[in-house]
Amino acid sequence: MTGRGRVVVVGLGPGGVDLLLPAARAAIETVPTRFARTTRHPAVEELAAAGIRFEGFDEQYERGADYHAVYGAIVDALVESAAAHGEVLYAVPGNPEVAERTVALLREQGAQGAIDLQVIPGLSFIDLAWSRLGVDPMRDGAHVVDAQEFGAQAAGRTGPLLIGHCIDRFVLSEVKLALLDVIDAEHEVVVLQRLGLPDESITRVVLAELDREIEPDHLTSVFVDLGDRSPAREYVELLELAARLRGPGGCPWDAEQTHHSLTRYLLEEAYEVVEAVESLPFDAPGGSPGAELPAAYARLEDELGDLLYQIVFHALLAEEAGAFTMSDVARGIHDKLVRRHPHVFADVEAENTEAVMRNWEQIKKDEKGERSIVAGITPGLPSLLYAHKLYRKAASIGLEPGTAVDAIERLSSVTNRLGAVADDDVERVLGDLLAAAVVFARARGIDAESSLRAWSTAFRTRFEAMEHRAHERGIDLSTAGSSQVLTLWDETTTPD
Repeated sequence: MTGRGRVVVVGLGPGGVDLLLPAARAAIETVPTRFARTTRHPAVEELAAAGIRFEGFDEQYERGADYHAVYGAIVDALVESAAAHGEVLYAVPGNPEVAERTVALLREQGAQGAIDLQVIPGLSFIDLAWSRLGVDPMRDGAHVVDAQEFGAQAAGRTGPLLIGHCIDRFVLSEVKLALLDVIDAEHEVVVLQRLGLPDESITRVVLAELDREIEPDHLTSVFVDLGDRSPAREYVELLELAARLRGPGGCPWDAEQTHHSLTRYLLEEAYEVVEAVESLPFDAPGGSPGAELPAAYARLEDELGDLLYQIVFHALLAEEAGAFTMSDVARGIHDKLVRRHPHVFADVEAENTEAVMRNWEQIKKDEKGERSIVAGITPGLPSLLYAHKLYRKAASIGLEPGTAVDAIERLSSVTNRLGAVADDDVERVLGDLLAAAVVFARARGIDAESSLRAWSTAFRTRFEAMEHRAHERGIDLSTAGSSQVLTLWDETTTPD
């Protein structure tokens, strides 16, 4: 003893005293002042029947605001008791070194010199799970994650996955929704409950029914084989491919590219993504899917891949320059979105979309240290989009340019003026007309730039159909008269 309190941590194992390791049992019998994180454990109940009793911390779970507060209170109580009694025993379910936050906090106390710490291992539910499943984690590359931190811990995982601490239906639902992003709803999962106990249960269910058929408890875990693919794995392989093409022995064209040489391709791919989006139904992903929808989405998938590769390529060049990496890009946009959604991630109230946009613009202005909220709008944008952004910024501080009715009145007024306007004033009046059109689009929740592009796409489709019809009739449009061209145009409403 060094004069400071000593905490002896033992693992109770996953079941009754028959699964308690001899070293843990000896420590329990030796140290008279005993605590257990929870008395809701078979070994604690069986030891109590033999006259070996523990003081539990179960009531801390009722008083604590969250798990962080609960675990902190337990550790504080142990340190205080160790100082008072000289030595205390602290028993935890399973293995103290597996998913046991209080033990990690006790190690921090030990490192700071507040206590002496001894940790005696125990059998984990994980050991029993591998045995029941017939899985060798080293051979099969299996992973273990905590259901209550599933999103962060499971990102990018492939292969066998054991998900522990599936304590209630809410947690099971969260796990199911996360898994549905990477595997089919009919994929089979294995639910393991109360391993090592007389009422041990191992059930196979399809993922879609996980939170419906299973009644979980604090001894429930789920096993699933994710296979070889995951979004994160596919993403990593794309990064590796880009580096391979750029590196020695790769593609000469890729090796020659610079940020500036790639600009045209970035712009082209962005426009092709827009074209693919415009081929979808106007209310996609809502509405009734038509026969053309699978092909339209297949095109969008392809074009998004092309655009993603351009982004990866620029990030790779930046990494070569020592500026940033693709991970920095992903982390940066993640953190930016968290900052700009305080109504989701903080205590800011936003009752509607308008309030959200006001918050967004103010936060953006503060981040950039700009004196004006319009300072960040690029003047080189297409004019309709430029006007739309200016109106949106103005509306974020309450300077709304008008309603749809106001815009219609302006459009009518400006249109009437166009016939009598002087030549040197046409450009200004036409600007008023286009600005009124943008106001109308905004009031109806439409982007004027996208609307004009969609109209242009439809016009081009009809024009090409007219050319096709002329070719079928042996008409040369370059020499045809205007009346013949107009007749063909009127006949052409949809592509042949």
